[in-house]
Amino acid sequence: MVYHRHAQHGFAGLVAGKWARAMLRKRLPAARPAWIALCVLSILCVCASAQTNSTSAPAKKGRIVIGASVLLDGRGHVSRDTRIVVEDSKIVALDPKASPIDYDLRGFTVLPGWIDSHVHITWSFGENGKNAGADETTQFAAYQAVSNTWLTLMAGFTTVQSVGSPTDVPLRDEIAKGALPGPRILTAVEPLEGRGEKTGTPDETRAFVRKQKEAGADLIKIFASQSIRQGGGMTLSQDQLNAACDGANKQGLRTLVHAYKDAVRAATLAGCTEVEHGTMATDDDLKLMAEHGTYFDPQAGLVIENYLANKARFLGTPGYTEEGFAAMERVLSLDRDIVRRAVKTPGLKLVFGSDAVAGAHGRNAEEFIDRVRDAGVDPMSAMVSANSLAAEAMRMGERIGSIAPGYEADIIALDGDPLKDITAVRRVTFVMKVGLVYKNVAWGAIPTYSGVEP
Repeated sequence: MVYHRHAQHGFAGLVAGKWARAMLRKRLPAARPAWIALCVLSILCVCASAQTNSTSAPAKKGRIVIGASVLLDGRGHVSRDTRIVVEDSKIVALDPKASPIDYDLRGFTVLPGWIDSHVHITWSFGENGKNAGADETTQFAAYQAVSNTWLTLMAGFTTVQSVGSPTDVPLRDEIAKGALPGPRILTAVEPLEGRGEKTGTPDETRAFVRKQKEAGADLIKIFASQSIRQGGGMTLSQDQLNAACDGANKQGLRTLVHAYKDAVRAATLAGCTEVEHGTMATDDDLKLMAEHGTYFDPQAGLVIENYLANKARFLGTPGYTEEGFAAMERVLSLDRDIVRRAVKTPGLKLVFGSDAVAGAHGRNAEEFIDRVRDAGVDPMSAMVSANSLAAEAMRMGERIGSIAPGYEADIIALDGDPLKDITAVRRVTFVMKVGLVYKNVAWGAIPTYSGVEP
């Protein structure tokens, strides 16, 4: 392997990560919001310094050539024995004769950085080890959020959609400014919680959408169903959903709808952009989504596997009961069933989303394995679902999700071929985001991981 002068940032990042983890072990007192913000900003600046500065020049400057023997372009095509030319933050050429090679990734599988369409990036466990959710504003929660972004980036995810919490916003903005290493974040800020008539009138729903846009939302998250732990019944009427999705469309915002059973059809008829989960939808519901061009993001396993593996940490916190966990155990097979039926529905656009919460950050790629191994998804389709198709669903299809001239230089490499062995997604050896290298390790340096325990 050829080590470019920027390769040292992988080590610097590792040091920063160890420092952050050491800080996480400390018990920190609650603080006022202004003090929290100051502490977070200090952490971000230290992490950014570790990632973007070398003894000579920032990693984004200059021309970089990456050698690739196997390249998945993010659109379903495979190229062999080529070289990717990066200038600053962009891919400028695919040229098999480009030289000299700065990063020799021959022997690995190279592909675009993955996109996770559904995470809760600030969701963490608290100082007592129990689920603290996404909205904690203690210093400890801030450190956890920083760690979550780092772990997610190191796992090969260069863009995530966090849906959502107000605490996403400063995290998103600091990453966008380059003050913090982490995936590009799109956030829904506050979700629209379906509560039947108590949700409000259609006009009030439209006002809520406008409020989220003013707060900096990139999209609108809508809960049109109960949690599957409570049975998944509808919590919004068709008129309320129509108002929410039409209101978002008029504000230039996309909509993601948490929907089970009948809510899947209702969200589709309302013109919503994307349906999440979809468990217990009928085949006719899936066909209707395909006809309407609605994106679909079901989960085949990771989210429930993570809950079950961390049951003691969630149980007893708001929304998590013994009855709810029993329901999740029953639903796991139904989740895999909806994915199996979805992939057989002609024209249905399946995007990748892990629904990563506390305990799952950095293990997002396990959802690929669940989809391929347990739900019959074709490996190439699984990769495309987290590359060009996910980018298209986010209306960023001309910027990310593909390795082609003009696209952001979001590039990862795997030790192994996911088309032959989907568990290769666990072995991310190289991570570049917008031309900056965060990870570059040798072949065989990442041990094989075979479990789901965090």
